[in-house]
Amino acid sequence: MNKSASSAVGSEVKAPFDMPEIALPNIPERSVTITDFGACGDGITMNTEAIARAIEACAEAGGGTVVIPSGVWLTGPIMLKSRIRLHTEHGAVIRFSANYSDYPLIESNFEGLSSVRCVSPIYGEQLEDIAITGNGVFDGSGDAWRPVKRFKMTELQWKKLIGSGGAVDEEGEIWWPTEAAMNGAAVVEALRKQSSAAIEDYEPVRSYLRPVLLSLRNCSRIMLDGPTFQNSPSWCLHPWVSEHITIRNITVRNPWYSQNGDGLDLESCRYAVVSDSVFDVGDDAICIKSGKNEEGRKLGKPCEYVVVRDCTVYHGHGGFVIGSEMSGGVRNLLVSNCTFIGTDVGLRFKSTRGRGGIVEQIYIRNIRMKDIAREAITFNMYYEVKGDPDALAEINEGTPQFRDIFIEDTVCAGAETGIQLKGLPEMPIRSIHLNRVSIEAKQAIECTNAENISLRGITVLPENGPVVRIHNSQNILLEEVNAKTESDIFLHVTGASSEQIRCLNMSPAPVKESILYGAEVKAGAVQGV
Repeated sequence: MNKSASSAVGSEVKAPFDMPEIALPNIPERSVTITDFGACGDGITMNTEAIARAIEACAEAGGGTVVIPSGVWLTGPIMLKSRIRLHTEHGAVIRFSANYSDYPLIESNFEGLSSVRCVSPIYGEQLEDIAITGNGVFDGSGDAWRPVKRFKMTELQWKKLIGSGGAVDEEGEIWWPTEAAMNGAAVVEALRKQSSAAIEDYEPVRSYLRPVLLSLRNCSRIMLDGPTFQNSPSWCLHPWVSEHITIRNITVRNPWYSQNGDGLDLESCRYAVVSDSVFDVGDDAICIKSGKNEEGRKLGKPCEYVVVRDCTVYHGHGGFVIGSEMSGGVRNLLVSNCTFIGTDVGLRFKSTRGRGGIVEQIYIRNIRMKDIAREAITFNMYYEVKGDPDALAEINEGTPQFRDIFIEDTVCAGAETGIQLKGLPEMPIRSIHLNRVSIEAKQAIECTNAENISLRGITVLPENGPVVRIHNSQNILLEEVNAKTESDIFLHVTGASSEQIRCLNMSPAPVKESILYGAEVKAGAVQGV
């Protein structure tokens, strides 16, 4: 594993932007085994110190590989060092302790904001040349940390859960592993308002401050290749403000009910390739982020120059996701040849007023989707809020923008909604281009507060019409839209600002009677019929 290998990785990336070569970790050939330092893989012996001694000895020698053999290795946090490869042999299961006191509190980031958290089971900061490889399994013992919502359980599961201990909120809807965790949000909010609050002030609610399974902060030349990462206390994998990242051949698993059970969150990172990996998680699967609101804008670190390819997502709130924490911007991304089966949403772009940030130059191609519970493709500027689509707000630094996004050669067999474009009236979604997309959905295409949108070579099979709904949107091109439906209404246009809607080469060609106009729509808003 040396620098010469980086050119091969770079040569595989054929992005529609100038993608730098991704440098692999440069790690010496020497190796040590954790059993040489007293580790015992009986599933009972605590191996935190033995693993730390192995890593320290290897690092002091100039770096190398620390081998974890077959066995069940109980441990507290593993603190990585530069020029270290952690290699897991076949049959190695690393079981992280469920004892909260094993995880010291540190200053960290979560959900786009600075925060005090428990240190992650796998942690590294300001490191270079680090890798985790092999066929082992890293289990974060997340069930000991996560709250559980009642509606996600069967009645029998719920009774068993509350019978195991912990606490249930007053409404009887959320189970918490401890009473301190249940009250943690209020305590943390109060401490954040105190400028004098110290890390030790958070100790009483340590069980609330769930860590991500793997946290790599301000690191360079990272590789994850081979292992399974599962059962995380909150998010699973979280590289933050890091660069030259290679993630391949990994499996990420979380229970479908896991609260904040994201798979991979690349936040404010650059130069990354994610490939040939499988995700089956409880929240968004492959996520791109760059900080939240004013803090994210102030940090000003976009997530950029990222390629995601040849990945499969089973359960997850979204297959590929940008946002909602995207305040530092996202740009120059390629997503190709991925499969999403049974996710809540397929391609998910989300933000809201107050975030700010620009998402642009995103290229998505060759995506296959099946049995999507909600939207196959969605751009939603009203994430987690209800907003009147006609109510204007002031444009300022907190106004988010989506623009220059290209999706092509994509198929979805089954969804609630095919394509949803939902911008802000003061900041429409702009320059979204979909080519050669085929979607079977209950409702086909919705477009609100959007400009310069092109839908070319689109085949839709909605259960009911209208096929296309457009509200307060301009310069919309519908070309070769093949609507395989019995609906009498092809296009429903509303909103006084809807105009320059062009229909070209449609099959079957829409007639005037198949277009429904709101009373406020200007004459001539739709052309080509």
